[in-house]
Amino acid sequence: MDKLRGKKVLVVDDIEAERQLISTFLRHLGCRIYHAHDGLDGLHKARMIIPDAILMDFEMPNCNGLDSCKLLSRDSKTKAIPILFLSGYSSPSEKVKGLMAGAVDYIAKPFNFDEVKMRLSIHLKYSGTKPSCEEGRLEEGESEQGFSHSQLDEILFYSAQIELLKSLDKAPGLDELARLVGTNAKQLNISFKAFVGLTVYEYLREERMKEARKLLVSTGMPVTDVAQAVGFSTVGTFSTAFKERFETPPSRFRKLERLN
Repeated sequence: MDKLRGKKVLVVDDIEAERQLISTFLRHLGCRIYHAHDGLDGLHKARMIIPDAILMDFEMPNCNGLDSCKLLSRDSKTKAIPILFLSGYSSPSEKVKGLMAGAVDYIAKPFNFDEVKMRLSIHLKYSGTKPSCEEGRLEEGESEQGFSHSQLDEILFYSAQIELLKSLDKAPGLDELARLVGTNAKQLNISFKAFVGLTVYEYLREERMKEARKLLVSTGMPVTDVAQAVGFSTVGTFSTAFKERFETPPSRFRKLERLN
């Protein structure tokens, strides 16, 4: 593919067999390939070579891909280089962390070579188009992090959602949640409103009510235990919130559901 011919690609992976596998494929496409065996080695070589793109494994010893990506994204010499993560794990939380660290994409192992070629071609086509820090201005609709506002809202929402749903009975407060996803409370609420039409508090309350309804219908847990399981300190507060949401107290709701 002409878009890839002559392009410098740095492959960062601690497993030699996987480095060689993807490198052999990219050489057939005309790429000039460079290797690094961990995140620290990748950081040094990226600064020396200034490749057109970096394919980086997520989990590596010494310095993992996430930490290396953060450093490369903050370096004025390397921040414009598109970084694509490679990983055998495809959890939403991992993808979100990668995007928040500065990566542009995520390719799952084992590799689908057509996908590798397509994604790399797309990002090489648009790489180098970000305004430089010397220009001192942002394109319309772009945030200070380099994402469009809609992109940033989506990333922050999914990142925060993961933290909130880990344990509804111990969900972090707004300030702590904002800290965990790398933003501030005001921006996090703005992103939630833009993406799902609810504030963080409203979204969490709705998720708690949905989970409570499920527990009341599918288990025999006492209402007091259901209240605690979804994060309410007292059964009275829970019952009031549940009735406001479903127009029926939790005990009566359970009885009605079992009659249907």
